[in-house]
Amino acid sequence: MELEQALHAARALVLADLVAGDVAEADVVSLVEDAVAHRRWWVEQWPEGAAYLAGLVAQDVQDALLERHGRWPLCPICTDTGDPHALDVEPELGPDPHWACAKQAVLVAPVGSLATALRRR
Repeated sequence: MELEQALHAARALVLADLVAGDVAEADVVSLVEDAVAHRRWWVEQWPEGAAYLAGLVAQDVQDALLERHGRWPLCPICTDTGDPHALDVEPELGPDPHWACAKQAVLVAPVGSLATALRRR
C-alpha cells in the first residue's frame, strides 16, 4: 500500500504542476501515466527509492514533453531576459524535489507547487 500511495502522490504533484502551466491536456496526462507505470517497476525493484518518485516522475514527464511539445516548465524568473529555458529538478535523485533555475542558482518551487511560483510573476 505504501508503494501505491507514493506513486499516487508523485502523480498528483506532477499533475498539479502541469495544471499550473496550462499544459494538462489529455496527451500530456498520458505521459504522466506512462511515467508512473515505468516508475512502478523501478520502485518495486528498489523500495527505498519511494521518496524519490516525485522528482523522477517530474523529470520523466519533462523529458517526454521536450520530445513532443518543447521545454517545460519554463522558468518564471528569467521570462523577461529573452532567453526562455526550462527549470530543472533538484536534486536529480533525492527526496523533497524542487524546480530550480540553473541560471540564477535558485530554487523556484517544490515539485507540485509550481502554481505558487507562477502567481508571483
